[in-house]
Amino acid sequence: MMEEATAPSVHELNQALQLFGIADYAVFAFMLLLCAAIGVYFGFFAGARSADDYLMGGRSMGVVPISMSLIASFISGITLLGTPTEIYLHGTQYTFIAIGVLLMAFVLAYAYLPVFHNLQLTSTYEYLERRFGKEARLIGSVLFVIGIITWIPIVIYVPALAFNQVTGVNVHVVTPLVCLVCIFYTCVGGLKAVVWTDVVQTVAMFGSMLLVIAKGTADVGGLGVVWSRNWESGRIESPSLSLDPTERHSLLVLVVGSLLHWLQSSGVNQIMMQRYLSLPTLLRARLSVCIFVLGALFLIFTCCYSGLLIYATYYDCDPLTTKLAAAKDQLLPLLVMRTLGQWPGLPGCFVAGVFSAALSSMSTAMNSMAAVVLEDFYKTFFAKKPLTDRQTNVLMKTVVVVTGVVCVSLVFVVEKLGSILQLSMSLGAMTNGPALGIFTMGLFLPWVNNKGMLAGSCAGLLVMGWIVLGAQAAIATGDMAFPTKPFSVQGCTYSFAAHAVNATLAPAHAYADASSDVFPLYRVSYLWYTLLGVVVSTAVALPVSFLTGANRPQDVDARLLSPVVRRFFRARSAPAAGPAPAANGYKSVELHIIPNSQSAEEKEKEAMLES
Repeated sequence: MMEEATAPSVHELNQALQLFGIADYAVFAFMLLLCAAIGVYFGFFAGARSADDYLMGGRSMGVVPISMSLIASFISGITLLGTPTEIYLHGTQYTFIAIGVLLMAFVLAYAYLPVFHNLQLTSTYEYLERRFGKEARLIGSVLFVIGIITWIPIVIYVPALAFNQVTGVNVHVVTPLVCLVCIFYTCVGGLKAVVWTDVVQTVAMFGSMLLVIAKGTADVGGLGVVWSRNWESGRIESPSLSLDPTERHSLLVLVVGSLLHWLQSSGVNQIMMQRYLSLPTLLRARLSVCIFVLGALFLIFTCCYSGLLIYATYYDCDPLTTKLAAAKDQLLPLLVMRTLGQWPGLPGCFVAGVFSAALSSMSTAMNSMAAVVLEDFYKTFFAKKPLTDRQTNVLMKTVVVVTGVVCVSLVFVVEKLGSILQLSMSLGAMTNGPALGIFTMGLFLPWVNNKGMLAGSCAGLLVMGWIVLGAQAAIATGDMAFPTKPFSVQGCTYSFAAHAVNATLAPAHAYADASSDVFPLYRVSYLWYTLLGVVVSTAVALPVSFLTGANRPQDVDARLLSPVVRRFFRARSAPAAGPAPAANGYKSVELHIIPNSQSAEEKEKEAMLES
């Protein structure tokens, strides 16, 4: 609806909301400089003296900083901006993903983490070499590289959106600057710098979010107003009990699908597992998982409430229809400027938090990328030609620069592909499913051999690439759309160009009628993608293994199997000392390492109780 000519235009209002002043720029610069200074400190003044110090923090990190670092990685700008947008557009069904996160913590702590921690690995892909051979390590590393290349552009795009909303600076001007900052200190400080930077970012991020929520709730009239406005619009709802796989957010997919998704991204993933393994004991690693999950759940509920608050604030004047927000995922920054814009420095603190989360995620990912190229590619396949220290530095810096350039280029593609939360989880699942499938087969299915693993992982990657890219192409071209909750522009006090009509309540089915002609597999809920990748990989790997001579379970090193299944396979007596040889099958060993680990945990528990 067009307001009277005397009313301010949406462009004028948008400029009025861009209140990023000198104090905000100062806070923003201070936060970024502080994060960079932490990296410089650990790189030049308290630097790593060995590869183990640099990559694993000497395996002596504390539980609290590691847990906060895990939370910071889980946050990223994708979750911070994408989750409120999801709630604003589609309602509270996504909130029930918390059930899957809780289940993930239990499965990770007792089925996956003990194997990696007891083997004292540096790279999770080293496990694949011990279980299947060098080819498996290569496959796992390739999947990791593909996953990082598709993830980093989204991580870059998110803070650029927030910065654009509050300053008006073009997204494609900001993104190269983010990469330049990351390239500067990615290879400087090691794991300790990353962890302590994450601690600062976590405190800033939660503080900013809680301040926005408190002030925003008071501005609209209290918690009761937020609840009633969202209830009347149909946004507060539980997920559907439907078994239809195309239902976007049914209860089944939110529990089972999210369990597998977070198990890969927050558990088996090299970036996250590297931090668990930096803790000295399995007990402390499990404790960090518990703290991480509690922080992650608090974050999920905080972001979901932010989405409800955005709607309660703009319930009668949708900023997407009026173009007050240029992109869907600029809704939270818009609320920040409306709520905190009159308080100098606070908008700058919020945007700095978003940027800091992106810098942390990018630096960790790019450093991991360089480490994977060096450890899992070069040293594994070119060990006869060892690199000098100078050559190693050149290789790692080249990897970082090339990765940064490629990812900045891909930002142009990311901005065309819709909501960042679904986009991130969809593209990630393209490699997450096959990668989780490889680890799961290794840990739980001793019959799977090297040939079966290779066939299964390739099949999983091809099928998931076809489904995910096909679905994203359908979304980008408009052939597939997701119905949203109703919006209104009846209360707008400014003029805008678009003609808006109140939307009717979205139908229960996940996709609009216009999507019915889209290929059925493209319409499967994005939360099923990781499970689909695991199922396809396993369904191919098992028969191929039996056709080519499956492993005998008793010949597989029991240390490479999950504690959940070890009891079902009798282990032969063999010397426990020394690493398992790199071959398809392994002679099993008597697991002296497990009782010893449990004894250490019991002693640590007693010490904690005494203190």
